[in-house]
Amino acid sequence: MSQAIGKNSVIGAGSVVTKDIPANVVAVGNPCRVMREISDRDREFFYRQERIDREEIEKRYK
Repeated sequence: MSQAIGKNSVIGAGSVVTKDIPANVVAVGNPCRVMREISDRDREFFYRQERIDREEIEKRYK
């Protein structure tokens, strides 16, 4: 039986997904469990106080 992983979710390395994972969450572990929802702040910063340059991303992946 396969499990569904929701859109925009992040699954930790080595995690074992044993049930469906909702969209927009961070999930880790064995068995894999939801740790938290992905927030607007997560979408703005990629590491501590370093902002994501949306224009640069759009140029690279167009």
